[in-house]
Amino acid sequence: MKYQVDERGYYGRFGGAFIPEMLYPNVEALRTTYLSIIESTAFQNEMDDLLKNFVGRPTPLYFASRLSDQLKAKIYLKREDLCHTGAHKVNNTVGQIILARHMGKSKIIAETGAGQHGVATATVCALMGMECLVYMGKLDMERQKPNVERMRILGAKVVPALSGSMTLKDATNEAMRHWISHPKDTHYIIGSVVGPHPYPDMVARFQSVISKEIRSQLIAEQGNPFPDHVVACIGGGSNAAGAFYHFMDEPHVHLVGVEAAGKGIDSGESAATTALGKPGVLHGSKTLLMQTADGQVIEPYSISAGLDYPGIGPLHAHLLDVGRVQFVSATDDEAMQAGIALSRLEGIIPAIESAHAIAGLSKMNYDEDDVIVINLSGRGDKDLDTYIRYGNY
Repeated sequence: MKYQVDERGYYGRFGGAFIPEMLYPNVEALRTTYLSIIESTAFQNEMDDLLKNFVGRPTPLYFASRLSDQLKAKIYLKREDLCHTGAHKVNNTVGQIILARHMGKSKIIAETGAGQHGVATATVCALMGMECLVYMGKLDMERQKPNVERMRILGAKVVPALSGSMTLKDATNEAMRHWISHPKDTHYIIGSVVGPHPYPDMVARFQSVISKEIRSQLIAEQGNPFPDHVVACIGGGSNAAGAFYHFMDEPHVHLVGVEAAGKGIDSGESAATTALGKPGVLHGSKTLLMQTADGQVIEPYSISAGLDYPGIGPLHAHLLDVGRVQFVSATDDEAMQAGIALSRLEGIIPAIESAHAIAGLSKMNYDEDDVIVINLSGRGDKDLDTYIRYGNY
């Protein structure tokens, strides 16, 4: 496939594994074994069983008739919000914990922003009887208290990250430090298509079930596996990677990634990496990230706890580089209004991350007969306090 990672772990000029020497054995063991494990019949059978009977896949592809009437297109929502735990994140955590068990690991660590990856990790650790430690920025813990309590009920220990902006970037830093100190018995479940190779490729593979299902579901709905447009929000980019995966080599399918513009791209309070970022190394891979002239990471901002990441995964950096994906952004206000509109029109309260994808429709050119699939990556339960504080509904 044209847009897949190469044997060195790169997507074009982005990717690789820029890691401390102490992490090299861990990452190298993962790199040399992950494909043989996840492609084995035993792994595939266990994964398929859990995705069906535990996660609840396939998730519906729902025709949003009232939203379609208002926006003058044929709009389908890929209902990842109906996965067990409330978001797409569990597709990846199920895959990685089976992989970790095959590699003989007994402990799991993770980082989380909005809390959905943390909940998904705690959930599968409870299922498998494995010890779970989740790092989460102190600010995100305050914004996403329901998810913090869900993790604790499931038996995970939630550790606040107190450095920097106390958000996802800082939680990732703390998780990597912990992994350096506990290399032998611990597997680090990265939640997005970020980090050193092979994580971006591995997470994209586990999330690719989203686009695989979209194709088969569209045949049933439209008699054609190809939509005109696929739209997904992007922080690090796992749900977008999954939604785009089986369409990347189909140039007639228009792919759109929607980032968080925060209070405006030029406001100084934004997370729109493709508009503001430059090449650099972040969390173990070469990618695009928001940084100062001397290479210091700029603190991102978004009303969404899952999109305030200062970079994007190397796959997405490459897709931007070669012009395969159109990247747009939505402000806090645009996303919140889109989330409220979807709630009123379709009876679905989306996660604020997913509301950014809905808001991205206003930045696109499309025809009235176009089929648009929006990946509804998560549900809005976790964001009710933010919706309430925002008001205006």
